[in-house]
Amino acid sequence: MSKNLSELSGRKGIVDNLFEKMGQLAADNGTPQKADLDALASEFLIGKSSTYGTTTFYDFMKPENQGKKVYVCNGSACLCAGTQEEVHKTFLTKFEPEEIGHMTCLGRCHENGAFHYQGVNYSAKSAEEMVTILNKKATPDKDQYVVVSDQPVLAAKYEGFDAHYNVLKEALKKSPEAILEEIKASEIRGRGGAGFPMGFKLDSCRKEDNDTKFIICNADEGDPGAYSDRYLLEERPHAVLFGMMVAGYVTGASWGIVYIRDEYPESVTIVEAAIQELRNNDFLGQDILNTKFNFDLKVIKAQGAYICGEETALINSIEGQRPEVRTRPPFPTTQGLFNKPTVVNNVETLAALYYIIKNGGKAYKAMGTEKSAGTKLISCDSLFNNPGIYEVEMGTPLAKVVYEMAGGFKKPVKALHIGGPLGGIVPVDKIKDLSIDFESFATNGFLLGHASIVSIPTDFPMIKYLEHLFDFASFESCGKCFPCRLGTKRAHEMLQKTADTDYKISRELFDDLLSTLEQGSLCAHGGGIPLPAKNALQYFGDELNNHFEN
Repeated sequence: MSKNLSELSGRKGIVDNLFEKMGQLAADNGTPQKADLDALASEFLIGKSSTYGTTTFYDFMKPENQGKKVYVCNGSACLCAGTQEEVHKTFLTKFEPEEIGHMTCLGRCHENGAFHYQGVNYSAKSAEEMVTILNKKATPDKDQYVVVSDQPVLAAKYEGFDAHYNVLKEALKKSPEAILEEIKASEIRGRGGAGFPMGFKLDSCRKEDNDTKFIICNADEGDPGAYSDRYLLEERPHAVLFGMMVAGYVTGASWGIVYIRDEYPESVTIVEAAIQELRNNDFLGQDILNTKFNFDLKVIKAQGAYICGEETALINSIEGQRPEVRTRPPFPTTQGLFNKPTVVNNVETLAALYYIIKNGGKAYKAMGTEKSAGTKLISCDSLFNNPGIYEVEMGTPLAKVVYEMAGGFKKPVKALHIGGPLGGIVPVDKIKDLSIDFESFATNGFLLGHASIVSIPTDFPMIKYLEHLFDFASFESCGKCFPCRLGTKRAHEMLQKTADTDYKISRELFDDLLSTLEQGSLCAHGGGIPLPAKNALQYFGDELNNHFEN
């Protein structure tokens, strides 16, 4: 990343934002015009290559996106459900091939048949239903997924604006230090995948001496199979915004940015309406409630890049740079957005602060396990009998979620891919050994991550699933470090070749490639993708051996 570009992008503050303007230039035909990008470069005093280089990275701004009229979801859950070939085939009766794009994923993993048309997401159960939608004679139904909680924290009923924000009024009567101590006492760990202690991150930012600080909500939920963040953004937006305001109060930040993926258009609309409600009730701006607390909120729409789920790539994105991962240190809490101290937390982490501030850190810590406190949202895909969102205490047996709450499977399943593309592939006979907490998964060689569950059917070839994973990893690599940029592509090529021909992969070569990815990649994208491959080779060797030498 370039510190100079960060400074130049930040000259106008967050309101007049370079990245946002790039997206606006692409809105009409799918990609900005070169003359417009040149003018934008002059406005922000940066090179023309910077604006062009940035826009060519993103799915929804790159030149190849020009003229796209409809997008098919190609996420893992839809792949395993087997619905998307029919979706694409139906589109070909209405559109030219070059007018059809892809999105990964639309967060409709509980329904499948997912596609995006004219700014709206749909799930179609048949070709006839798709044609009706394309003829604009149908609107998307409200999600019918199950939402069950055996310990309502995140899924607790919204009590209305006044009752909800009375909790904030009381919190602002206390010192930032006192609120921070409650958060530390809760021992809440980040729910985006890494499990990093939230209190430590807030404290680190608070200690920085700077007049400008930022709170960023990472709502770029790109893991295929995950839609828990979408649930919170659309059904509990004020829990998320409350958490951002508390984080701002604790750290001394004056701006909160909700970075929402463009694949979730409904989430953008709902969160923007919730922010306006806060503004209408004088909860944003200067001297909020006469407490000398200054804070404002803004939504920024992403433009299609999975790597923006990594916090430093996300920061680069907001600055209008290519979303490449930054080396650390310095960490974002010291030098983040526009080189200012910045805290990045995911949607679920921030939403949990409402319960913590209302009930106290000790009440939150009393739930879960010794090292994994609180509750967790689980996303179950359409191959479950009861697909939906399940909130459980940390430490709940995975078997309870799978077989009792979600009702088991609609068809034979051989494995669960848990925690997104970088998560572990869990054979069904290992379900009994796991519980929903960070330590249980790590001890058994898996990763809880975002806690999304994609069911891999017994009749779905594991080699094709691995091919799909490395195709995804290669496509979504930021390209900054060569182990990830080259390694993911070489792995995809080998897996594709052995899946489609009688070619056999050298196991020694493949193991060496996975090791290089793990040890040499700059971030968890390249470093994490070997995990599911290793799990598959360990537990499904009988099925995969035919594709490897010896």
